[in-house]
Amino acid sequence: MGPLAVTQLLALISLTVALDNGLLKTPPMGWMAWERFRCDIACKDDPKNCISEGLFRDMADRLSEDGWKELGYEYVIIDDCWMSRLRDKQGRLQPEPSRFPGGIAKLAKYIHDRGLKLGIYADMGTHTCMGYPGTTLDKIDIDAQTFASWGVDYLKFDGCSSNAVEQMLGYPLMSKALNATGRPMAYSCSWPVYVGGLPPNVNYTFLGDICHLWRNYYDIQDSWDSVLSIVEWFSNNQDDLQPAAGPGRWNDPDMEKSHVEVYWRPLSQSASALVFLSRRTDMPYLYHSSLGKLSYDAGNYEAYDVFTGATVTGLNATTEFTVSINPSGVVMWYVYPKKSIQTDEDAQENLKTHMAKTVPRHRIVL
Repeated sequence: MGPLAVTQLLALISLTVALDNGLLKTPPMGWMAWERFRCDIACKDDPKNCISEGLFRDMADRLSEDGWKELGYEYVIIDDCWMSRLRDKQGRLQPEPSRFPGGIAKLAKYIHDRGLKLGIYADMGTHTCMGYPGTTLDKIDIDAQTFASWGVDYLKFDGCSSNAVEQMLGYPLMSKALNATGRPMAYSCSWPVYVGGLPPNVNYTFLGDICHLWRNYYDIQDSWDSVLSIVEWFSNNQDDLQPAAGPGRWNDPDMEKSHVEVYWRPLSQSASALVFLSRRTDMPYLYHSSLGKLSYDAGNYEAYDVFTGATVTGLNATTEFTVSINPSGVVMWYVYPKKSIQTDEDAQENLKTHMAKTVPRHRIVL
């Protein structure tokens, strides 16, 4: 298939794909198995850590019973290695019965009964990254229908074992197929990482029309160094990545160039979360700024320090302030307009209420 034919087909697909189904107006929060548990399928030797329905039931219990759900952590997401090596007689994906004896639909009900949502993994290609059955172009519709019939709420669609043309066709077609099921499902596309993650190879305008979020960079590893390497990549490419993000279309946050990252997150009632994260390893860093420099509107504010419990008073848009941040440390402020007297206890309670209702935006501070 030539480039012109591919472009024409994509244009036709785009006319029928509109993923504005009301989902992910804020970035998804939850738990995914891959970073820690990978493809551990040795349930006889390692029953507590293997990829099985027991692991995901336990994580659902942790989110619902330990307070995470109240903070907005609502997704429990199965990654690779959940499948049987063979599709069933109808050509449908099926879970490995020895590790998921109750099936995915029963697991979804368990998770839904706790007020949470279930995510699942599939791969655009002949096989998943770990060698399980993939979703080729002719299997997209049946796999989308299967996930909907199970009560899945979120699909992570990887791209191993596929070529550039198959990815160019498959990711939009899966978006269309998910819409056609009638079940709202969040759609996470891994397409960008397979073509370099950046324009012009990635058309983020088009991607935002078909996906709720996308993977730009390599796998996170179970280490802080891995986290920092990913943050650095996003820092170096922030001018391309930041404009692509917004309600219903997400990637990761940006950072500033002084080895201190500043994240801003609007909350309800004109409040906001302001986070200062130091990547320095040498010494505590004194960060100097003002709310105006951080894009706050004119007015009077107070800030509640989430970790120390102290209240910073007398702030307005032009007030210069200094924050001391330890090496690899974090300072988090809950900032609110000073419209009335508010106690520290009020600020704490409002923070708990607001954190689950946010519309995150991440801004670079230069």
